[in-house]
Amino acid sequence: MIFSNLKNSFVSATASLVLVGAATTALADPVKNIVLVHGAWVDGSGWKPVYEILTKDGYDVTMVQEPLTSLQDDVAATKRILDLQTGPCILVGHSYGGSIITEAGIDAHVVGLVYVAAHAPDVGEDEGALGKRMPSATQKQEGAVKKTADGFTFLAPADFYQDFAADLPSEQAEFESRSEILTAAKVFTAPMTAAAWKTKPSWAIVAGADRIINPDLERWYYTRAHSHTIELDGASHSVYESRPKEVAAVIEDAAQKAQN
Repeated sequence: MIFSNLKNSFVSATASLVLVGAATTALADPVKNIVLVHGAWVDGSGWKPVYEILTKDGYDVTMVQEPLTSLQDDVAATKRILDLQTGPCILVGHSYGGSIITEAGIDAHVVGLVYVAAHAPDVGEDEGALGKRMPSATQKQEGAVKKTADGFTFLAPADFYQDFAADLPSEQAEFESRSEILTAAKVFTAPMTAAAWKTKPSWAIVAGADRIINPDLERWYYTRAHSHTIELDGASHSVYESRPKEVAAVIEDAAQKAQN
């Protein structure tokens, strides 16, 4: 009887160790799903260089094409994509996309956030008010941001290359300046109702030569959020297009460490 009990205990303990080992392995596995969120005035196609690197490295990558009509609409568009994920994911935002992922990132699929030259407001804050505290070069530039009669904004095409994409080929910047998605002005003043960076790990990239968002504001955001932060000297606001290898490397670092 004693031998039988010992044998049963050994089998039970062994099974438990196997289950614990399997669970530990599962937790240690890198996250394979990446969701990329663009910012104001552009669309998801700008993520293509980063997308190509990530997919080559075995990640399942999806771009959100938010309508840029309101923060609520843009968060809803992001949540639709998050609902399609088959497992945990890393949620990445550029520029105004940072406000979107700050709000949408509380979704259960999201295990880590990556801010790429992006805003990261707290609950009750909005990026417009925060930007006034540390204005960017573009904000100080009279007439750079235009507004339509019905309340939509765009960056003056003549200023797009200098302000948004100074480290891209001029022909590419010219095309992007002529294919802007007009963005509702109200998205910049909508206060956050959630701040996912408070409860989930975050990674961040400061674009050292950013003229759309003051790099000092980016540094302040990411220090407050305790983000794992790197700075890319000389990078424009279009850092996700001009420095895709470095951006992809940060995203992959998040995917490998978010569950560790």
